[in-house]
Amino acid sequence: MTSGRIVSQPISRADLAQMAEGQFGDWIKAVVDVSRGIMAVGGDLHADDEALLLEHGSRQQDLWGINLYLDEDGPDWIEFDSLINIRPGQGNRSRGVDDERTRERIRALVESLVVSS
Repeated sequence: MTSGRIVSQPISRADLAQMAEGQFGDWIKAVVDVSRGIMAVGGDLHADDEALLLEHGSRQQDLWGINLYLDEDGPDWIEFDSLINIRPGQGNRSRGVDDERTRERIRALVESLVVSS
C-alpha cells in the first residue's frame, strides 16, 4: 500500500511523475481540498488521499478526487473521476464533478500547485 502526501507548496510534474512510476505509470491519483487550497497525491485509492486530508483538518464536503495524466497537456491532463465524488446530498450524483464552478476551482488549484519543472 502506498501512502499519499499532502501538497501545500508547488510541486513539479517531474516529482509527481516519479511518484506515479511505482504505481500507475503515467498518471497519479489526487484529492483536492478546494477550501484550503491543498491536495493529497500518491495514495493507492482516492479514499487514502481523502483520509489523509481529513486527518489533517479538511472537511469532506470540500474534497474532490481527480486523476492527473502527467504526459498530457491542456485540459485533458486533469480527469474528474473518483468514487469519492458521488455525493447525492451535495447534488453530485456521478463519479465526476458535476458543477462547472467546482471544476474550475479544482483546475485553478491544481495549476497553482503543479509546476512544469
